[in-house]
Amino acid sequence: MTIEIANESGVAVPEETIVSVARFALDKMNVSQLAELSIVLVDLDVMADLHERWMDLPGPTDVMSFPMDEYDSARRPDSAGSGPALLGDIVLCPAFARDQAKKAGHSTLDELHLLTVHGVLHLLGYDHAEPEEEREMFGLQNRILAEYREARDEAERAKAQRSMDDKVLGAVGLDDEPGTGPAPAN
Repeated sequence: MTIEIANESGVAVPEETIVSVARFALDKMNVSQLAELSIVLVDLDVMADLHERWMDLPGPTDVMSFPMDEYDSARRPDSAGSGPALLGDIVLCPAFARDQAKKAGHSTLDELHLLTVHGVLHLLGYDHAEPEEEREMFGLQNRILAEYREARDEAERAKAQRSMDDKVLGAVGLDDEPGTGPAPAN
């Protein structure tokens, strides 16, 4: 799966976590590993221009999604003639997200993760124009985010445990790489 990210917003953002949550959401949605996604972070003026041009609405917004191809979830990666599925572009506005995060009472990064998952779901055909669609999409979005946070926290716990284990092994002289320590006695 290829995920490209370009930060043109002028706001420092840990891009690797945006890519990570996008990849997690695509994996949870069983999107082909051949899929390609582009994420662009823009400033308020660019987002306002896009919002007016494509949605005919004034002012900036938080996230916009621009699907490239109809995603065919039934397409198998090993089927003849299959190539990468170009999912499309997600455009995020970190400055808008920062203000939105303050109102919601969480971090800007949490807001950007939410918006990234939201954008992925839009690219996969989900919408929230009708109340039932909104319940489905937002429920799915919340579940993916909760599972992402749980997986991220578990990975952090495992990393911390490995670090502690390495310190203990080093203290007792068992931290040699295989094949680099003394030869075993026969």
